[in-house]
Amino acid sequence: MALASRRPYHGAFDHFPALTVSRTRVKICGITREQDLDAAINAGADALGFVFYPPSSRFLETPRAAELVRRVPPFVTRVGLFVNPDPAVLMATLAAVPLDLIQFQGDETPAFCEQFGRPYLKVARMRPGLDLVEFACAYASARGLLLDTYVESYGGAGQKFDWSLVPKALPLPVVVAGGLTAENVGAAIRQLRPWAVDVSSGVEVAKGVKDATKIAAFIAAVKNTDA
Repeated sequence: MALASRRPYHGAFDHFPALTVSRTRVKICGITREQDLDAAINAGADALGFVFYPPSSRFLETPRAAELVRRVPPFVTRVGLFVNPDPAVLMATLAAVPLDLIQFQGDETPAFCEQFGRPYLKVARMRPGLDLVEFACAYASARGLLLDTYVESYGGAGQKFDWSLVPKALPLPVVVAGGLTAENVGAAIRQLRPWAVDVSSGVEVAKGVKDATKIAAFIAAVKNTDA
């Protein structure tokens, strides 16, 4: 598909000029081991996600997270995932771990997300009835929206959501998550034209244990779709 045909994002907010997606970025989330971090970087990942939500099987204690995050080389975005965090705990984590971006995965309000003075992504838990345009307008200060599958617990649980729920145009860059694999990520990109895609369980052999071959195949599928 020619790059000139890629749909631009027409920003409704002054801090987001119109963006033309020339390349789909890739975030590998739920990093817990050095070898997985290295495999993701070597395969060409643009961002890595580190989970600070204790109920998750991919949860990292702060000292361990700091070790991993400091291993990330320049120009790879370091993202911390939080779910309805205690503000004091989040501030302490930010002081100890050199994160570039906060991912708010829970029910955080716009005011809550903004109080830390850091760039953030807001997760939209996708299900029928969610007005995604209204949601995006409410979180106008976010760097983008991450669309994940609604489940009772937080996180998409490796399940795909109904992509037809996503409007054709949104005022913020979109990151698509939820049940993505090397086999279906191309279809997601062709249908939704996101700024980025996000994968965790789709490149794992067990919860929190990534597979270098799956990571490479996933990123190759993204690049092949963009070509």
